[in-house]
Formats: sequence, C-alpha cells, structure tokens
Amino acid sequence: MKYYSCLLCLLFFSVTASAAEIQHIWLTHQSHQPDKIVVNWSTSLPGNSIVHFGLAPDSMTTVKKADNTSLHHVEIPLAARDAIYHYRVQTGKLFSDLATFKAYPTDRLRVAIVADWQARPDLSSLLKDDIHLLLTAGDNISNLWQTCGPGKPDCIEPYLNLIGAYPELFRSTPFMPILGNHDREVYPRGKQPPEHAVYDVEATAFRRFFELPDEEWKWKFDIPEFGIRFAALDFNHISDIGTTWQTCHPLDRESEQYRWYESVTQKHPGHLVTLYNERNATMRGQLQGEWHKLFQRGTLCVTGFGYFAERAEVDGVTYYNSSLSGTGTQYPDPHSKFLAGKDSYLLLTCDRNSGVLTVELKSLKNEVLDRQQFSPRSEK
Repeated sequence: MKYYSCLLCLLFFSVTASAAEIQHIWLTHQSHQPDKIVVNWSTSLPGNSIVHFGLAPDSMTTVKKADNTSLHHVEIPLAARDAIYHYRVQTGKLFSDLATFKAYPTDRLRVAIVADWQARPDLSSLLKDDIHLLLTAGDNISNLWQTCGPGKPDCIEPYLNLIGAYPELFRSTPFMPILGNHDREVYPRGKQPPEHAVYDVEATAFRRFFELPDEEWKWKFDIPEFGIRFAALDFNHISDIGTTWQTCHPLDRESEQYRWYESVTQKHPGHLVTLYNERNATMRGQLQGEWHKLFQRGTLCVTGFGYFAERAEVDGVTYYNSSLSGTGTQYPDPHSKFLAGKDSYLLLTCDRNSGVLTVELKSLKNEVLDRQQFSPRSEK
C-alpha cells in the first residue's frame, strides 16, 4: 500500500511541476532609457516573480515581486555597458535555464525594425546582425479572434505564440513593438461595419502582455549616449475612425496623441525615428499637412502598412515602408526613391563618435537593398 501511495505522490508531483513550468521569456523596456530592462515570462500556474541576474553566473543579484500571477514582469537595473548579462527567472521552486543578453554598447548601436510578422518567417539574417534592440512597425500577430474566439480583447495567447516561435531571439534581445490593426482585431472584419466594435482600440491584450513606456499604445524611448529617440504612434486604418471599424486612437489637433507627439518633437536628440502602421503618404496629408510638419522635426518615419520595401524622400524627411511579408500589392509613394517586392526589415546602425545614423533596408536573404546615412540634427 505504501508503494502505491508513494507512486501516486510522485506522479502528482511530476504532473504539477510539468503544468507549472516556465514557458516563455521575453525582454522589454518600461522606462524611457536603457538603464533598466523588464524580464517577462509566463507560467501556466500562478506564483511569485523572481529574477536572478549579473555579469557572471556565480555572482548574481536577485529582484523579487511577491505577487501571484501567471504573467510575470520584473524590472531590473542595468549599470554596465559593453558586457554580457546572465540571468534566470524563478517562480516558486521552478527555475528557467540560464540565459544571456547584451548590455548596450559604448561605440556602435544596432537596432532592427520589423513589421507584418503574421507569417513567422525565418529570421536567420536578422540574428546575424547581432542587434541590441528590436522594434516593430505594427501587425505583430494575425488577429486575436482566430486563436482566442471572437470578442475576447484580453486574450494574450497569440502573443505567447509569437514569443514561442522565436525563443532565443526574445530571451536575448529587448523587444519594443508598436500597434497595428491586426494586434487588436477581436472580431472578423467582414465587408461592412457591424453594430459592435471590431477592434479593441485600447489594445487590452497588447498592453497587458508588453511592458512599455508611457501609455504603451504610444511611447517614446531614448538612448542618450547615441543621441537617438524612438517615438511610437498609434496610426492604422485611419479612414475608419468614427465607425465600428475604428482601430486606432484619434489624431486630430486636440487629441492626446497629437499634443503628445508635438511635445516629443519639440526637443529631441540628434536623431528622431518615428514608428507607426499607416501609409506614409496618407499620414503626410492629415490635418492639411500638419502631421508632415511635425515629422519634419525628425530624421525618418517607418511604417509596416504595405507589403513591400520602400524609401521615399519628402521635404527633408525620409519615409520607409518595410514588411517581413514583402510580396504583396505595391502602391508606390508619390515620392518613392526605392521600391522592391521583397521581404525586408530595417537595420539602423548609429556611430557614437560621429553621430551618423546608417539605415539599411535588408532582405531576409541578407541582401542590402538600400543604404542611406543621416547626420545628427541640432536640438529642435
């Protein structure tokens, strides 16, 4: 009898431990500068949140949160530069494997921007670039309703699936996405606007899953040592504003978004990179060109609205379109200077000594499709 009791206990413990395993790990930034990083993970059973980290595996500091959750977010300080951090996460008695990420550099910064991630492509080329930060220009998932069922705005399963598709990338590289319409599609869009809202404008699941600065549906992030600021805006399908197809926040002159971006662009470092998910030419014409005037305060704008690679030049501003699904219908910008129907991403390299920002449109086969350099601007 004792034998069977012990066997049952062992089986119960094994099943419980397996069910409560640490399943996904990803890194984000919640602060406005890279002196802190957020370590995120999920567990199928709730528990506390503990991160062990340091510059060597045998001398690590511990940060604890005594919460009881299955979605864990712990912010840790980053004091070092040009170093490798080691870390592992813990919930209860469960530990993850040891992982690493790069501290930010002192000489040359590498940032990648991707968009239209629905197809889950091979990112071997991007991994070879050994980036310090990964950003997006929207549409990180296909939608919420196919995985979660219609009408469930807080379901994070599609985002867990994204992290699960690239485990090594996300546990080693800070990730700061922006919103597209697909990221908050809680009902099928259909051919006509229905009586109920199709999109969750507040992006409940996205904001629950990612720890980002500001309101998270818009944010800014500075890397002062390199004189660069990234600003994320919530633009997608703006022609649907005011209908049940509305997907993004308002952008009129009195909107929170317009006033915020106006203040963000008034004083900024040598480079300002703006991210959104609407067609560039459409955004330039908004408010009788007022948005374009704000964009002129910066260096470049990046969208993932179209399924192609493009660079356009207008009034001293460079507008990029990049897509990991780059073989769709092309509708060139009236001011297009480069256009290609290839899967692509952007690689930004900033040299600290000169302040020069190099931007490459790269294919997923590691081809450089287009290359431009930008000198830093004086403070606006």
